[in-house]
Amino acid sequence: MNDRSANPLENRLGQYLDLTYSERDALRMLERHERVYPAGTAVIREGEPTSDVHLVRSGWLHGSTSLRDGGRQILRFYFVGDLTTTFSIAWGMSAATLTAVSECSLYHFPREALGRLFASQPRLGALLYGVAASEHVAMADRLTSVGRTDGMTRIATLLLDIRSRLRIIDGVEGATFELPLTQQDLGDAVGLTKAHVNRTLKALENTGLVERDGKVIRITDVERLGKMVDFRDRHSHVAIDWLPEGGK
Repeated sequence: MNDRSANPLENRLGQYLDLTYSERDALRMLERHERVYPAGTAVIREGEPTSDVHLVRSGWLHGSTSLRDGGRQILRFYFVGDLTTTFSIAWGMSAATLTAVSECSLYHFPREALGRLFASQPRLGALLYGVAASEHVAMADRLTSVGRTDGMTRIATLLLDIRSRLRIIDGVEGATFELPLTQQDLGDAVGLTKAHVNRTLKALENTGLVERDGKVIRITDVERLGKMVDFRDRHSHVAIDWLPEGGK
């Protein structure tokens, strides 16, 4: 079980390997400047200059891009322990709009601090690279789902992916979680209209594999639903046998 008093990134990375004291101290150096954002707040907008990285301490966020027709495409969701705005490191301006889904708390630090972390703690840098690679593969899976599958498969894949990522945060095996997303949010993430999302959620409930109670989602048979939509869990395991040795 995670230590709730620890740095959220420390908690998350600690799911994959035992961190040394120096690695834990290095991660805690990132949590000096904290800000709270109400639900619906745009933390940073697409195209705005930025030199900061954000670490999620609490709450949910999503990153989205604007479409020519006035709509939006939600690229990914962010949870406790996630580093956000890393999509902007290469350019110094935000490649997406980062929005608070629920009230959230973020630690802010300059991207140079991340560079120093990589230099002083190469094992942490390598692990962060491995975690980012797993997330990119998960995003590719979802994009494949959006482009090649029906609505039920898209929504089920997204719910399974969210459940997988929340397990890493909470360290629990359950399949019940609160989903603070609107049907519009879900639709913008998987390329469906709000009405189509509503029909699809009802169809999933009719299978008996998903239950809804307000904003609470329960997947009654994770394995069966995963097989039905060919879902692959990209988050539960990250290979660490290739990492350099950690400092003491």
